Amino acid sequence: MLKALLDLLYPPACIACAKVLPGPGSFFCETCDTAVERLPPACCRTCAEPGTFPGGACPRCRAAPPPFSRAWAPFAHEGPLARAIHRFKYEDHPELAAPLAELLADEARDFLGRAPACVVALPLHTRRYHARKYDQAQLLAGVLAKRTGREAPVGWLSRTRETQRQVGLNEAERARNVASAFTAAAHVKGREVLLVDDVFTTGATARAAATALREAGAVRVEVLTLARAFSLT
Repeated sequence: MLKALLDLLYPPACIACAKVLPGPGSFFCETCDTAVERLPPACCRTCAEPGTFPGGACPRCRAAPPPFSRAWAPFAHEGPLARAIHRFKYEDHPELAAPLAELLADEARDFLGRAPACVVALPLHTRRYHARKYDQAQLLAGVLAKRTGREAPVGWLSRTRETQRQVGLNEAERARNVASAFTAAAHVKGREVLLVDDVFTTGATARAAATALREAGAVRVEVLTLARAFSLT
């Protein structure tokens, strides 16, 4: 009865455009759902960069193998899914963590089947956290962990140096921007870690975070995000 009352007061809505849905069980309205773009099956075996590459590895991973074992995302960072992430991060909609994490758990079922049991969010810097009032990756990681029977400890990875937003920076600038920006706690020693964030673009931030985790003793790091940008031209 309580759920029915809540649905009446706060009816389920499309996570991308906020259109009221006819009932629970859906994430997108019909229009948005048809426009969602999933990551193509042909991609780099390590970082999931979309495309067909010699030996299965993209030029970036061949030139500089990443400190994580594999990364993946179910969706391309386009259209309704990109709009949903923007609403979640920048338009003060922390409540979207639950449906986005549910969507990620459903779409990444095969990846999660052999992924680490410890979920660590790729964190915001303290100053940005206070400005936004919530850490979207930590919310996403917490719901995902609960949904999949994992643990999501807080404080195992910290962003100890404030960085500028990566949007608009080229690949080299992105790497310099996040270099040595993270510190991992001693708790990660001997652990396998699933690093969770919303979007993976060039992987510079994930590489910096995974480096900090490995330097602190994590034996394996994998990366899972909601969306993957097409970053190689």
